[in-house]
Amino acid sequence: VDIGNTETVAAHVHAGGADLGLVEGTVDDPHLAVIAIAEDDMVLVVPPGHPWTARLPDLVRDVPAGQWILRERGSGTRALFEATLLAAGVDPRRLDVVFELPSNEAVRAAVEAGAGVAVMSRLVVASALRAGTLAAVPLPLPRRQFLALRHKERYVTRAQREFLALMTADRQNP
Repeated sequence: VDIGNTETVAAHVHAGGADLGLVEGTVDDPHLAVIAIAEDDMVLVVPPGHPWTARLPDLVRDVPAGQWILRERGSGTRALFEATLLAAGVDPRRLDVVFELPSNEAVRAAVEAGAGVAVMSRLVVASALRAGTLAAVPLPLPRRQFLALRHKERYVTRAQREFLALMTADRQNP
């Protein structure tokens, strides 16, 4: 098992370094089969007591002024957030990015420490929200899919088929 952002995982599967990859971002590689396995909500998280917990931020006016903690370029989470900003008419380059970090856990910990705000997977921050170490701000954000990747021209083993079947079982039998 290796961990990387969407871009890195897709490149690894394409090159044959991995049989399967799990990603949350869009992949545009004609050599890769993309299989939807789950969905997730994105959520704006802030430290408890942050001003946005008392007053919903305006996407155009307030969001660029926040101190942001983002995943690195190539991350599906970051790409989705930046696409959401662009669709609302906000240039992502206007964000005040105080940290750019390589993992969801690092981003979550930085927000919990009060270093800034972030848009993250609700699944990643669920326990922190329950514990009260993070607060969710109801900013309208799109859902996203988790995807499995495999190379179309490589043999699919029985183990791969079974693993994919386990990951998609809930989607087939809701």
